[in-house]
Amino acid sequence: MTTRWLNDDEERTWRAVRRLMTVLPARVARDLTADSGLSAPDYEVLSTLSEKPKRRWALKDLAAKMEWSRSRLSHHTARMETRGLVAREPDADDARGCILHLTEAGFEALKEAAPRHLDSVRTRFIDHLTPAELRTLERVASRVADLAD
Repeated sequence: MTTRWLNDDEERTWRAVRRLMTVLPARVARDLTADSGLSAPDYEVLSTLSEKPKRRWALKDLAAKMEWSRSRLSHHTARMETRGLVAREPDADDARGCILHLTEAGFEALKEAAPRHLDSVRTRFIDHLTPAELRTLERVASRVADLAD
């Protein structure tokens, strides 16, 4: 196999993207935790469930969306369950699985956290890009993510 080395432009771009993928999520997550006490995975679970019919979704499907193992998400949501943010119900389609349900307390925590979280996303990211740059970035990010499998 012949190595296809990166040229200078490709390497600078790749390093910039790697730094962005490290720095931006870390800073937004730090803001989220400081503002609400929620972790980034907590917020993803809560926000995803809030968008689903009856605020319920199979753990296996949420794990796939988050690109986590079912076991990892099960352990994480067990901790969220002890805080009253989610509840588990049996999954009629998967005897080993469960349905996660967003509780009222979880929905309230999400509603409380969302404005400050979105302000962090805006001030750390969105506000630094023009509308044209946002459209271009959305197209590029979607294309690369869709082909990454």
